[in-house]
Amino acid sequence: MIERYARPELAALWSDQHRFDLWLRVELAACSAMEADGRVPAGSADAVIARAKGRLSPARILDIERTTRHDVIAFLTHVEELAGEPARWLHLGMTSSDVLDTATALQLCEASDEILTDLDELLAALARRAAEHKLTPMIGRSHGIHAEPTTFGLMLAGLHAEVARARTRVVAARAAIAVGKIAGAVGNYGNLTPAIEAAALGSLGLAPETIATQVVARDRHAELLSALALVGCAVERIALEVRHGQRTEVGELEESFGKGQKGSSAMPHKKNPILSENLTGLARLLRAYAGAGYENVALWHERDISHSSVERVALPDATILCDFMLRRTTALVDGLVVKPEAMLKNLEHTRGLCFSEGVMLALVRTGLPRQKAYELVQKNAMAAHADPAGPAFRARLGADPDITGRLDAASLDACFDLTHHLRHADAMFARAFAVRSATSQPQPQPRSLA
Repeated sequence: MIERYARPELAALWSDQHRFDLWLRVELAACSAMEADGRVPAGSADAVIARAKGRLSPARILDIERTTRHDVIAFLTHVEELAGEPARWLHLGMTSSDVLDTATALQLCEASDEILTDLDELLAALARRAAEHKLTPMIGRSHGIHAEPTTFGLMLAGLHAEVARARTRVVAARAAIAVGKIAGAVGNYGNLTPAIEAAALGSLGLAPETIATQVVARDRHAELLSALALVGCAVERIALEVRHGQRTEVGELEESFGKGQKGSSAMPHKKNPILSENLTGLARLLRAYAGAGYENVALWHERDISHSSVERVALPDATILCDFMLRRTTALVDGLVVKPEAMLKNLEHTRGLCFSEGVMLALVRTGLPRQKAYELVQKNAMAAHADPAGPAFRARLGADPDITGRLDAASLDACFDLTHHLRHADAMFARAFAVRSATSQPQPQPRSLA
């Protein structure tokens, strides 16, 4: 288990103590259902509760397991030591996976609930920062190259939308995993009944597996691991934007840097995006667990045990890792240093080239064929690009008779109006957040770069 990343509340969900407590809870739920069905003497579950609940010793169970080489038998042996004769009615007609898979479902539901809370906190942080920078202009990039103007708020709104989709997947996966089985050795209720199973699982807040084998179908676990992997992908997108923005040549973003923090053992001037780099690496690990989950789906016949060793590592690690990544990402977003002036300076770096499409479309509207308009604009754009010390793009266009013969100065200036590119920000925010975003924070006003 990746214990160094674990928050105490989440680590406790995967502790031996909690695992054995859940096993007892499952056994008692089944015992109570069998009492109601008349198969077990009334009061058996209460007698076990009175003598064993809160007294389970993980150390003792593990000690017994060294002899039995079977974890559930070791557990039941210890419960018999504590509860005596009434414990004989536990596990009646059941198989080990009835206990293991049902308890695992409870653990995964608990862990998913923690992760959903983490996602809500990250969404709130992204929404706050997006509103703050809704109209903070920056250059949009494709292939890493300056493309057209956008705003930092719109970038954050897009990341918020992706995290929201990731949350929806976790909700669906939690529902898929909230399934247990108390159906016996091959899942056909050889010594049990569907009614007993439904009553026992219902008391635990779980549904029965549709058609069980000896185990709950592992596509359910794979779905949750896949949903967590996509959470990791969303986190990595945020981290990559910060890493790019903190590059010296870009200088638009910085991770928070605390007093006394050091960036490099050799270079005292360094402020490195270490949190974002860490998150990028952990996203790779989180995605790897999804692959392990896919491999666990196909088991031999009614079951084999090849999935068990994988899940003992993958399920605790993936949930703990996802929780850690989300909390770190929320802190990253909350503390992110945004540099609007650097964003505006970078936007101006190509001296107006980012408005080339608008000029081309204006020429098309005059009746010029699109490809001809493209050639005229590209000719001036490439000349401005090749000679950064010479006339800027707007000036070159104004000196080109093929352009000025169709567009007057006012029409050309209109093509370089930054507000034109940002005019739909409100509508896009409404779509991203389902309500019109507003902020009391002062916002930089976009201006023309003509």
